[in-house]
Amino acid sequence: MMHGFIPPHRFFPYLTWTDIQDLPDKQNIVIIQPIGAIEQHGPHLPIAVDSAISLGVLGKALERLEPEIPAYALPCLYYGKSNEHSGFPGTISLTATTLLNLLTEIADSLYRSGFRKLIWMNSHGGQPQVLEIAARDIHDKYPDFSIFPLFTWRVPHIAAELLTPEELEYGIHAGDAETSLMLTLLPEQVKLDRAVKEYPQNLPQNSLLSLEGKLPFAWLTRELSKSGVIGDATVATKEKGDRLLESLAQGWVQAIADVYQFRQPQSLI
Repeated sequence: MMHGFIPPHRFFPYLTWTDIQDLPDKQNIVIIQPIGAIEQHGPHLPIAVDSAISLGVLGKALERLEPEIPAYALPCLYYGKSNEHSGFPGTISLTATTLLNLLTEIADSLYRSGFRKLIWMNSHGGQPQVLEIAARDIHDKYPDFSIFPLFTWRVPHIAAELLTPEELEYGIHAGDAETSLMLTLLPEQVKLDRAVKEYPQNLPQNSLLSLEGKLPFAWLTRELSKSGVIGDATVATKEKGDRLLESLAQGWVQAIADVYQFRQPQSLI
């Protein structure tokens, strides 16, 4: 079915246009756009990982969301800006300009339909900056439109209890966390016998510069990993995936509720 992980009564495309026209308190309805990517995730995971995580976490959160909070999921935006994975077959990447245009035009359509709260739920680490730029521009265009460029992994969760310190610092792609989650969400698509452990080599030492942090440098995955994995996928388990999914979903229940209660600050000039 089209809705996949999303509860059917929370799946926006199942509404008719007259349903949408008649929705009460439309300005406070929370519309959620899951955003992923189609990009390599090592030899053991499908290229749909980021999209699957967005949909899986959001679906679990919407199952638990209080029924009186009106929230609907749009279809997943499967393609993203993934050019850091260029050179690995199967990766499909949009330019930043194309992604900006897509986000803007979807937002324009929702605004014309009367909606005023939009979450972008992004699970791909290569594009938060694009979403933040688009969100600011859209809100400048429509001051009564509240846009939330959120990253799936930034809600409270228990990864720090489950992963090693090395994995927490360097396991940024197709490692323990993502592989464990996929063992929960799409176990038949995980080839665990092909899992590898590969951490980046030749990183700056005794330096303020890092892969991801306050002072990052630009990098391509092929400069850091032969397998496409940056982390340790060999220690992933379904038990860890189950616990990660539970904690992420609970964090998103709170995030969606907070967006529902949110009131945009008004201009002071």
